[in-house]
This record gives sequence, structure tokens and C-alpha cells, in this order.
Amino acid sequence: MTIAELPAGLAAAADASLRWYPDGPHSLNQTLGVLLRGTGDPSFSSRPDGFWTAFTTADGPVTLRLTLTAGGGAAAGGSAVSGGAAAGGAAAGGFMREAHVDAQAWGPGAEAGIAGVPRLLGSADDWSAFDEPAFHATLPRMVREARRRNLAVRLPSTGRMIDCLVPTILEQKVTVIEARRGYRYLMYRFGSRAPAAGTAAPEGLLVQPTPAQWLRIPSWEWHQAGVGPQRSATVMRALRSAVALERLAALTSAEAAAKMQVIPGIGVWTAAEVVQRTHGCPDSIAVGDYHLAAYVGAALTGRRTDDAGMLALLEPWKGHRQRVVRMIGLSGFRKPTFGPRITIQDHRRH
Repeated sequence: MTIAELPAGLAAAADASLRWYPDGPHSLNQTLGVLLRGTGDPSFSSRPDGFWTAFTTADGPVTLRLTLTAGGGAAAGGSAVSGGAAAGGAAAGGFMREAHVDAQAWGPGAEAGIAGVPRLLGSADDWSAFDEPAFHATLPRMVREARRRNLAVRLPSTGRMIDCLVPTILEQKVTVIEARRGYRYLMYRFGSRAPAAGTAAPEGLLVQPTPAQWLRIPSWEWHQAGVGPQRSATVMRALRSAVALERLAALTSAEAAAKMQVIPGIGVWTAAEVVQRTHGCPDSIAVGDYHLAAYVGAALTGRRTDDAGMLALLEPWKGHRQRVVRMIGLSGFRKPTFGPRITIQDHRRH
């Protein structure tokens, strides 16, 4: 992995910038896609001119654009390879051009946002032990095949605890549809407009509320968002410890997960979902998820299982269990569905 300065023209168009060369194949969409709360997440936008996001740093808000380029051509949110002749693709003169990501940032938090780009793109995510032949041979065939087809996947590390924790709490014990609908409502009502990025930034790109802004949301707005009092109370308790929670980014994923669970209402499922994204944890498993255990069991054995069964199945690959789950998800496997689906209860008008 190499970091370099952008060419003068590109750098001059932003408040801060860098060019990042990954040490292997890379996909912006596959790497950063796990951070989005659905395709309608107002803090992200994937467009032909790049992958856009906006968030708050210690120095203030930032708008960030990431553009992946392979062999001299922009791939925007797609995939590219780098690291030598076998991977890079031939250029016109017969030489190989490496893939790279150009990062441009605008706003008060531009410098801080740029500093976090390599880890955001998975620079700290090392798949070498997972890909080691002896270990690789122990994996189920579907996992091996999925890995072969998805060498560009990285696990991102945002380092932003609150930005990940709040929407994760909103997803507790409700359907994905309900959680994302509520999150979008709160973002459009209380999020902030992303810092201006010339004329290029996507219209409607928003920055998630700060802890102080979340705390000022009145109870009736939580109700209007379809967020019940138990989840909103958990958000409030967590945000009263926002400063301490943000410090967890400097700890290991195991330490951060344990300390998060001291807050009432934050359990093992929530902590695992958070550190997967904030720390790029390759091993955290969302025990207690409504679908995950049955999905993993069906994929690996053809039969549904519970959390204990899932953990037993994944035990041989401890240290890489999240990587295994990601590869199962990318394999295209879908478990059989039986019986009626959960009915979504809408209490917003009650």
C-alpha cells in the first residue's frame, strides 16, 4: 500500500487530497457497501464520477469523494487491480499502470477525513492468513469459490463509533425495512447539508447529526420515525457517553465490543455489528441476529441452526469468521424460506 499526492490540478480542486495505491485488487462498492444503511442512505452516493460520502470528524464535517482508477481509466465505484504486470492491465505503450484511488475532501474536516482514507478503504485488512493455501484448503467449496471471484473485497475501518452505533441501535429487533425507513426520516429531519464541493457534489448529500444534535431530538420525532421508546432510550444513553465511546476506536475490536456492552441496551449483536465496520474486525459474528444463524447453517450443512450451532460450525476458522460469513454472502447462496414473513407493525400514527 502506497500513498502519494494527487496531481496539482486535482489537488487544487479540493481542500485536502491524496492518491492511494492498494497492494492488490480493490473494489470501492464491495468494500464500502457494508457501511450504507440501504440504497437510500443520505450520507452516501455512488455515481459515475466517484463514491461520495459525508461525515463528521473532530475538526468538523467533511465531504469525501473517492475515485478508483485502473490502467488509466476511471472505474468510479467499481473494481480494479494493482500490484504488477499480472494484475494491472496493459497500457498503450506496453507498460503496466497500477490501479489507484484518488481521494478529495472538502470542509472543515477535510484533513482529518483524508487522514482516515487508507483505513476506510481497508489498508489494515490483511487477508494473507485467510488465503494461505493450507488454511484455504479447509474452507467450504462455496467460500473458496466466492473468495476466488471476490479478491477485491476489503473490510473497512471507519474509526467513527457514534456514526455506526446509532443506526445499528435503530436496527435492533425490527425489520431492515423499518430500521432504514426510520434512519432516513431522522437524517432528512436532523442531518446537516454536506460541505460544498464545488459544483460536483451530489444533491442532497447529508452529514449524520452530531451527538449533541441527536440528544436534542424530541420524543415525538422518534415516534414519527417509527423508533420505539426502548431503542430511542438506548440511543440517548449511548450518546451521553459519546466522548468515551469515540475513544474506543483506539482499542482492539474485542476491547471496544466489551466496553460498549457496559451501556444498557447494547448487547453482543450490536457490538459485533459496530466493530465489523469501525475496526474492520475479521472475526466478529452478530450472535442474536434474526436470520444469520439459520443462513449460515443452511449454507454449510443444508439445515438451519441456532446461534450455538452457528458458532460451532464456524469454530474451525476462528479469527476469520466474519470473512467466512462475507464470502458466503457473496457466493450467491440463498436459504430456502418457509412460512409467513414477519408483519411490519406501523405505530407512527398511534
